[in-house]
Amino acid sequence: MTYYTYQLRCEDGSLYAGIASDLKRRMQEHFSADPKCAKYTRSHPPKALCAAWESADRNAASRLEYRLKKLPKQKKEILAAGGSLRDVFDGDFAADYRPLSSEEISRCTPF
Repeated sequence: MTYYTYQLRCEDGSLYAGIASDLKRRMQEHFSADPKCAKYTRSHPPKALCAAWESADRNAASRLEYRLKKLPKQKKEILAAGGSLRDVFDGDFAADYRPLSSEEISRCTPF
């Protein structure tokens, strides 16, 4: 099953990382403040889906989410600005993830 790791820009300028098996549904939850949205995005409303990556399984998506959350803000901003995973991670780690195009990202955004 395909999983996605994503990065949201919140209204306060912060960045939130998460995973989903259905990215469009998950974005609807976040952007509508659905009870299923993350506690963080309830108190920091999202304003944009910045980046997303496809992975083959949940474990790979979770590994990327973990690493995104550990990045310093400066490197998170590189990804939010369209940088590649290779720009911020060493080694072959990025090879397991396919970045979604801006067109694919726009199809997942509920506005």
